Amino acid sequence: MTERRPLRAAALPLLLGSALLLQGCVVGTVVGGTAAVVGGAAKAGGAVVGAGFDAVTTSDEETRARREREQRDHEREQRRCEQRQRQGKSC
Repeated sequence: MTERRPLRAAALPLLLGSALLLQGCVVGTVVGGTAAVVGGAAKAGGAVVGAGFDAVTTSDEETRARREREQRDHEREQRRCEQRQRQGKSC
């Protein structure tokens, strides 16, 4: 807990100092630099967010291919089940 105290003490002046920089044309520079720092830290969660975005923005072709693949998988499983039943086993 004491390790965080210096970090917290430095955070307030840094926050206040950056607030002063957020004026006029300096905004783009500060935001760009902050985005680079935040972007580096956010890469770990980026894959999850990207997967969620991909799931929402799936094209018709991708949806069709996925459905065809699922249909083939289902048919394959049905054939395996029928074969097991012929051998006297349960699915």
